[in-house]
Amino acid sequence: MRRTAALALAASLASGGAGAETWKTYSPGPNGLEWYYDVDYVYRDARTGRVVALQAIGRPGAQPRMGPSGPGKPDGVGSIVALDCRKRTIVIVGSFSPKAPLQSSEAWRDAPAKRVSTPEDKALVAAACAGAANLPVK
Repeated sequence: MRRTAALALAASLASGGAGAETWKTYSPGPNGLEWYYDVDYVYRDARTGRVVALQAIGRPGAQPRMGPSGPGKPDGVGSIVALDCRKRTIVIVGSFSPKAPLQSSEAWRDAPAKRVSTPEDKALVAAACAGAANLPVK
């Protein structure tokens, strides 16, 4: 059942059924790129307690437009990640690009987590975990 919720989210995003996307920037990147997460698609996983977030990269003001966008969009590049806010670890649930639809692992809960080490991942943990206690549980 819990696995079904995560896979349903992934399937919804991949099919373009994501609806509204509310992107919030959390880290500047090189060459004018910025990292974002979608505040509409952040939740706590009921089984693991991890915060699951959709993140994407974009370049503000680029022509043609370059993200941030979700899976299935012509300018969408990013991933779904699971964050352990206390241990400061990350697991990649799935990734996407214009050339590759969202591909997610059904076994992400059992995958070994990696310590958050990059400035971008540290900023994502700070942003997505700030209100973790108030996130919906799925």
